[in-house]
Amino acid sequence: MNQTRQQCFSNARRIVVKAGSGVLTGERGLNETTIKSISRDISLLMDRGLEVIYVSSGAMAAGEKKLGLPRRPSELPQRQAVAATGQARLMMTYEKAFGRFEKHVAQILLTSDDLTNRKRYLNARNTINTLLAWKVVPIINENDTVATEEIKLGDNDNLAAMITLLMDADLLINLSDIDGLYDKDPRQAADARCLDYVTTITPKMEQAAGNIPGPLGRGGMLSKVKAAKKLMAAGIPMIIANGRRKTILSDLFNGAESGTFFQPGPHKMCCKKRWLAFSVKASGELIVDDGAAKAVSAGGKSLLPSGITVVSGEFSVGAPVTIKNSAGDIIATGLVNYSAADIRAIKGKKSNQIEKTLGHKHYDEVIHRNNLVVA
Repeated sequence: MNQTRQQCFSNARRIVVKAGSGVLTGERGLNETTIKSISRDISLLMDRGLEVIYVSSGAMAAGEKKLGLPRRPSELPQRQAVAATGQARLMMTYEKAFGRFEKHVAQILLTSDDLTNRKRYLNARNTINTLLAWKVVPIINENDTVATEEIKLGDNDNLAAMITLLMDADLLINLSDIDGLYDKDPRQAADARCLDYVTTITPKMEQAAGNIPGPLGRGGMLSKVKAAKKLMAAGIPMIIANGRRKTILSDLFNGAESGTFFQPGPHKMCCKKRWLAFSVKASGELIVDDGAAKAVSAGGKSLLPSGITVVSGEFSVGAPVTIKNSAGDIIATGLVNYSAADIRAIKGKKSNQIEKTLGHKHYDEVIHRNNLVVA
């Protein structure tokens, strides 16, 4: 086994497991055999002292089968009703599956608002931490019943990555219905080869992943690669493995070289910077000159008012904003120390001119380095 991969599995104490619709469903609805196998594996890992957070697809698929629908409805209220119906069936199945191993489960349904709002982000984190301390399995899904396009997380691959970042997990295991990431689409190329190890995600690799979702899920291999890219940047490893293989989770932790391992970056971001980099929705933007862009992106410096040329949007103190260079490229995201109106008044000025301009000065910096993450 690759040494980095071996160390990741040996050192992992908190993991996120994600199973997609292609893994959890069959021709007659939920694939209870696979669900029992995954539940058994998660229970065994918990008995070994690991903390396991489980992101589960399957509600929409379970609802479609339960209601006898020939295809997924196109209208949002109908899709939400199907998801609500399926969630009940899905959780009942997990209650029984984990109950065989004397494990309790808890359902958590989230939207992007729960992860972009700092207070709700921390509340979700605290709730999941409590469940883990109680040895309860958190089973997480997007709240399809109330989510609109504006607050959707997109798919459960992205949700799983966001939960991994939220909970400071050591590893994400993304269970798919194929063995891993291939260099070509295995459905179209007989000579397609499954990649064992990925250190850098290239455009060619993303193109090979494609964007063809399964018949029951919203994500495809491309969404899994994008999730891996996000985690690698944050310094967290991910593996794509075949969730239909019995005992796949136990096998992975026992040294089996199954699936595709995505090597994490050299530095693991702190929790606050992960939130800034991957969860927040910017309330506005600041365009900076070349000197400030270099200082922020390469020099590890805070953003001072003197380097700001343009302020866009209306926002208050503490709001997240994007920082762009003169070419319009996003170079960083950060939390501002001043409102949009105040920044417009002090942009281009030295820090020692802030008090004279505004009548007060709480900070020298518009965005302090500790509240800033480089793109």
